[in-house]
Amino acid sequence: MLWIEDSSNQNYITKMNTFNWDLKIHIMKKSLIFLSCAIFCLTSIAQSSADTSKHLSFKGVPIDGTLTEYVSKMKKSGFTHEGTNDGVAILSGEFASYKDCYIGVSTLKKIDLVNKIVVIFQDRDNWSSLSSNYYDLKDLLTIKYGKPSREVEEFQGYTPRDDSGKFTAVRLDRCKYITVFETEKGEIRLTIANDGVARCYVTLSYIDKINSEEVKKQALDDL
Repeated sequence: MLWIEDSSNQNYITKMNTFNWDLKIHIMKKSLIFLSCAIFCLTSIAQSSADTSKHLSFKGVPIDGTLTEYVSKMKKSGFTHEGTNDGVAILSGEFASYKDCYIGVSTLKKIDLVNKIVVIFQDRDNWSSLSSNYYDLKDLLTIKYGKPSREVEEFQGYTPRDDSGKFTAVRLDRCKYITVFETEKGEIRLTIANDGVARCYVTLSYIDKINSEEVKKQALDDL
């Protein structure tokens, strides 16, 4: 009889342990589902906020507000604030999978309203890497914004036959490569640029329509 009671108690303990384990798993599953839903809702709200804004967005953040406010948001996105001078904040970091980019956040000091973001990509030392940078970004922008509203890709005077000649043309300001995407919220402009003969690089500008008009209005009032 004692053996039967011990066996019965053991079965009871085993069943209780199994029940408790199943209950823990059930609670964990519920918690994971709740956490996933919460993350999804927060992400959807953030994305919806960017989509419903009247302003053009950069890194999912509407181009609006004061310079200090916008720099703070960019720092939260992972950029490093290098400094601010004459109404332009300079940040650095990775953008569109390109490392060591510089980002200029521009505003008009009189009204302290952010209206333009410029990304400057790494310097290139040959036409192959420079044009590859340009066309890679152009393809990505076309996927997101559709067909460009304007594009010019030409060399002034004559078209060099080889990469060396094309890169020299860039350094001598004889290369005009620009692609523009116009949206109802503003303009995105991709260009091949140079700083004299020393530096050649790609730039990507985001120009908010509403705030740029405010800046223009302020300029007209000064005249």
